[in-house]
Parts: sequence; C-alpha cells; structure tokens
Amino acid sequence: MEEEIELYLDDAKENMEKAIKHTIAEFAKIRAGRATPAMLDGLAVEYYGSMSPLHQVASIVAPDPRSIVIKPWEKNMVAAITKVLRESNLGLNPIAEADLVRLNIPPLSGERRQELVRKAKGEAEEGKIRVRAARKSANDGLKALQNEGAPEDAVRRAEEKVQAFTDQYIKKIDELLEVKEKDIMTV
Repeated sequence: MEEEIELYLDDAKENMEKAIKHTIAEFAKIRAGRATPAMLDGLAVEYYGSMSPLHQVASIVAPDPRSIVIKPWEKNMVAAITKVLRESNLGLNPIAEADLVRLNIPPLSGERRQELVRKAKGEAEEGKIRVRAARKSANDGLKALQNEGAPEDAVRRAEEKVQAFTDQYIKKIDELLEVKEKDIMTV
C-alpha cells in the first residue's frame, strides 16, 4: 500500500509541475513591452498543404527591444507569414521585405498594460485551477486506497503532503505572476 500511496504523491507532484510549466509558457506569450520571439508561439502558417508552427518554417529573432525579424527558410513563405501575422490577434503590423518580415513593437499604453495584467492574472488562475485539479485527483485516489484497506493514518499523512505540494505550487504561481506583473508595468 505504501508504494501505491507514493505513486499518487509522485503523480500529484508531476501534474503540479506541469501546471507551473504551462503557466510559464502562457506568460511568455504575453507581451511585456519588449519584443520576444515567444510572442509568436502558437502561430501556425500553411506550409506545403499543412499547418506548421511559425518557428519551424523561419528563424525568429528580436534584434532590439522594439522589433522582431522573421526570416523564412524559403523566400516564397514571406507572403504567407505576413498574412498569418495580420490575421492574428496580436495587434501587430508586419512589414514584408524581400526575404524577411519585420515587426515593429509599439510601446504599450497604460490601458493596454492594465489589460495585459488582467490577462496574466487569468493565466495564473488557470494554473492554480490545474494545481487544485491535481490535488483533487490525488486525494480521490488516496480515498479509494483507504476504502481498499490502506491504513487511515497513512492516507491522512499523504493527504497532508498533497496539500503541502498544493500550497507550494500555488505560492510559486503567485510569485511568477508578481514578476510578470512588474515586468508588464515597467515602462
């Protein structure tokens, strides 16, 4: 029974770690005044009849804090990349050049910064929901073990460990949010 309890604990910790990684990835997509290639994560472009992530068909670099340069591996992809960027909800205006696409990142207004902070808070809340879901799943599994005959005190100790993990990972998400919020609000 002890091995099964440990499996539930390991599973809970692993799922909570995935929630943190997901939250970090989502925060990277939120623009914070500086240009970063991560802003374009999630964009896909049609490449030989199938949709491919933008980073697989072009190199994406941020040569300075106010611009991003996208250099496709094939020159004929410039038009398709420009179209995808215009249709995305990033609010950026791509400039197509001979063999690359340039994005100038305008400075953020105070109102836009507040909107991005709200978005970051929403992503943090999603991360916390994922952590709590991992806690619920682990606790449900532990209850099932108790019903199968596992010692009640061993299950209770395991539930306390799961709660400690939950508190630890939610605190980590709050810290990540605080850093991101400061990053967004820095002019």
